[in-house]
Amino acid sequence: MRAVSDGGASPLGSARRPQLLRVRGRSVAWVPPLLLLIAIVAVDFRTSSDFRILSWTVLVPGIAAAICGVWGTAAFAVLAPASYVAADAFLPHQYEAGLPDLVLAGLGGVLATLACVVRVRGEQRMLHMQDVAETIRRTVLRPLPPGWGGLDHAEVYLAADSEARVGGDFYDIQAGLHGTRVILGDVQGKGLGAVEAASALLGTFREAGYHEPELATVAWRLEVRMQRHIRMRTALGGEEGDRFATAVLLGFPEERPDALDAVVLGHDAPLVVCHDGVRPLPPGHGLPLGYGGLAPDEGPPPVLRVPLGPGETLLLTTDGVTEARDGDGVFYPLADEVAAAVAADPELVQPQRLVGFVRERTLRHCGGRLGDDTTVFAVRRTAAAGNGTTSARKEP
Repeated sequence: MRAVSDGGASPLGSARRPQLLRVRGRSVAWVPPLLLLIAIVAVDFRTSSDFRILSWTVLVPGIAAAICGVWGTAAFAVLAPASYVAADAFLPHQYEAGLPDLVLAGLGGVLATLACVVRVRGEQRMLHMQDVAETIRRTVLRPLPPGWGGLDHAEVYLAADSEARVGGDFYDIQAGLHGTRVILGDVQGKGLGAVEAASALLGTFREAGYHEPELATVAWRLEVRMQRHIRMRTALGGEEGDRFATAVLLGFPEERPDALDAVVLGHDAPLVVCHDGVRPLPPGHGLPLGYGGLAPDEGPPPVLRVPLGPGETLLLTTDGVTEARDGDGVFYPLADEVAAAVAADPELVQPQRLVGFVRERTLRHCGGRLGDDTTVFAVRRTAAAGNGTTSARKEP
């Protein structure tokens, strides 16, 4: 997702114009109201006294208020009455529209300018809030360097609320003392409450994923953190008692380059995508984060160790993908679509291409109407898979 920035404290009237009203980077928002003004004057001159439309110049500042800046609208608020006076002066006395329509044109220009001020200020507030949301998103979902932790990776996050651009999906890669760990999860609900929970879980993952030798212990630490977060928010009156998160934890042990460890906590099992096809990881039996208190005697969730061949890619998604529906209410068939695409083009196993494919097909399936936050995340070992974890061992 691309950041939206207002470029700092811009003067009133400098809010961004829609790209459709720009040509080669220059604004042409003034063209439609100017053409309308010329058309009104020209038609008025070429029609009889029974069809006088010179008073329609009051529409010109109104059109400008919708697409131009404040100064542009103010210019048309002056130009429209001036054109009215000039055109009226050229007509014989019996055809003149008179003072009442001139007052109407002038008053319309003043109101249009005030309306433009309100609109531009609203645009600036919206741009500022989008900047804040983007900053929050980049803080929670930090950018990942290429090859981080010895993994090729690609990811895309689409918020269901296109204006807020932030939600409860989260992911990260942590290179640590015991190999590289990957997490992808989805906090129940939306809004700032979901963002807070995602931020808390990611903070714990980044510490536990670096230090803890067992992936099951990392999962247990995440469960404890989620329960602590719920208790704190409930004590503050946040009504977080039913909050939970589903998650997938992956571990890439240095000593086993041909294997993968996985803990699935109430989440859809990842897909292993290779040139030969697609296979899901065995489903996990761990409860979603926040529900550990329902089975206190079961201990840490089970860790699945599965073989992972060279060049095989792990595809992880949140339910914004698997629960995307078309117009007939049919869910998006992720595994079948990916399997067919890989059979047609084996190079689709590359993380960047795979993520782009799933994103495009998901949006096409649901007609661009996402019902939930959507994350697509793909990772696979690089040829130098040990670089990220080796450097992590040197950290104090």
